[in-house]
Amino acid sequence: MTTADVVIIGAGVLGAAAASRLARDGHRVVVLERGAPGREGSGTTAGNLHVQAVHTRRPGQAVPLDSARFTPLQRAASDLWQDVEDDLDASVELRRSGGFTVAETPAQVRELHDKQAWENAAGITTEILDGDAARAALPQLGPSVAAATWCPLDGYANPLKVTPAYLGDAVRHGAEVVPFAPVTGVARDGGGWRVTAGSRQVAAPVVIDVAGPWLHRIAALAGITLDLAPVAIQMHATVRSPAGLPHLVQHIGEGLSVKQVSAGNLLVGGGWPARRLNLDGRSDAGVDSMVGNMALAVRILPFVRGLRLLRAWAGPLAATPDEMPVIGEVPGSPGFLVAGGTYAFTFAPLWAETLRRLVAGAEPPVDISDLGPERLMQDLPEKKR
Repeated sequence: MTTADVVIIGAGVLGAAAASRLARDGHRVVVLERGAPGREGSGTTAGNLHVQAVHTRRPGQAVPLDSARFTPLQRAASDLWQDVEDDLDASVELRRSGGFTVAETPAQVRELHDKQAWENAAGITTEILDGDAARAALPQLGPSVAAATWCPLDGYANPLKVTPAYLGDAVRHGAEVVPFAPVTGVARDGGGWRVTAGSRQVAAPVVIDVAGPWLHRIAALAGITLDLAPVAIQMHATVRSPAGLPHLVQHIGEGLSVKQVSAGNLLVGGGWPARRLNLDGRSDAGVDSMVGNMALAVRILPFVRGLRLLRAWAGPLAATPDEMPVIGEVPGSPGFLVAGGTYAFTFAPLWAETLRRLVAGAEPPVDISDLGPERLMQDLPEKKR
């Protein structure tokens, strides 16, 4: 058996960022990953940096996001993203190119005004443009756009570079990353924890469960029941476009995000569901979501009609029943911390700093009092009947 100060379960973007922060603090960190680091949910995400408030519902989503609650968190995360490349001394293709969130109906336009009030309260600068002004600023927008909110802080980072950059920094500061090591046991061991992954056992006073859509399965190994609602969403990539799309484009009411990445391809997402979630293998992309999402993209950005679709893929997410993030120590299980849920990529540097402070016994950088795991443990027998 080996020993560590912190065992992190999951080498996606949250686990990688947390490992970097904790290793820099001098903690002996071991990161255990069931497969290849950064190739599960974190490797299939769009990589958007959502600073202005976005649509409150994915297609098929039953419970809306609480956008007013999210905006202070988005602002705090945005401030940390600004220094990520310098801090890690690595390019992650971070682009703060700004973004437009569009509306097509009077009700959606009213929603833009509502969200701007929340953004202003959080210190996020946005501007509402009518349809003509929005098309003057971004000529690619179609005639159905009635208004749009502009935020200069929105952007993108390449998820296939962000996670390796954080992991590389963690390793340089002494962390050990163990890939292809699915965790099969988490048990109390004196005043700490013993984590089993294959033939390997690691003892540590702190375990951080950042296993994405498998977060509840890892918690169950420790005898902790968390009511999670993991989902699989779908992404689409076109061939490279010579036309160019300089900004992130989102839809306030129907679930859409479109951007052009550094290679020239357009990535089209927005939370459309995959055909099925498969936590024991690969989730499958669905034709219905592909047709629906691409039709919406063509309506908002008509030039997309002339681009060939290159591929579509599905990625699992660790959603919660109330669509809020979850972060904090599990009540009754000292030293067992969890983090995950909605906006995980955008919040990665913020949640890493939060976990670092929790391990140190310090105050979190933002208020997380309503985001703890205890809300996912209440009245579980009634929920499951």
